[in-house]
Amino acid sequence: MTTVDLVIFSVIDNALQVLLAQRPQEANEPFPGLWALPGGFVDVARDVDLLACARRKLKQKTGVISPYLEQLGSWGGRDRDPRGWSSTHVYFALVPGAEIKPTKGGNAADAAWLPVDEQRHGLAFDHNHILGAAVARLRSKVEYTSLPTYLLPEPFTLPQLQRTYEVILGRSVDKSGFRTRTLAADFLDEVGVLDGEFNRPAVAYRMRDRARVVTFPRTFSPRGSI
Repeated sequence: MTTVDLVIFSVIDNALQVLLAQRPQEANEPFPGLWALPGGFVDVARDVDLLACARRKLKQKTGVISPYLEQLGSWGGRDRDPRGWSSTHVYFALVPGAEIKPTKGGNAADAAWLPVDEQRHGLAFDHNHILGAAVARLRSKVEYTSLPTYLLPEPFTLPQLQRTYEVILGRSVDKSGFRTRTLAADFLDEVGVLDGEFNRPAVAYRMRDRARVVTFPRTFSPRGSI
């Protein structure tokens, strides 16, 4: 059995969250009632490759056509699925989840955004391990790239973007250094103003090229560091 699974991240209510699907309750189903990563079998008639399958599954689950999508890795073995030897190819995606209503689709009993830190145990199959690998990859890359911009609806302000970095990293980021490095990377365009903190107007931005991920020369410093 060959499947493609998705680890779909967003930042909602100031927390890093993952989209999960609940397994069917029927006793003959593997892991009945447990939460799992969304995904499904490769359709050889429709999917020209694994990326096409991942994009199709992502569209089914979120309605999003082309967000950030990256291959995380492959997992396989005879013990990961009680139905027999299986392998899965896993992608992780970043979407502005506050605007996306989860759809259960397929044979899922339910679908929901759930906080990552509450989902480290009890997922179906080997999805705890896969989720942990995805979180580690995301947090590592956020230290030196512009990935959090994919988690925000556009337009957004720099304080909103900084807060998204801090939620993912689980620590504060130096405000002055963040602003300087982000603007120096020249990947955002000003598009007017938005209401910021305390109803003060703040400059609004959009990504100049959504196909381009910016790499910064250094990681972001914690607040108060030099």
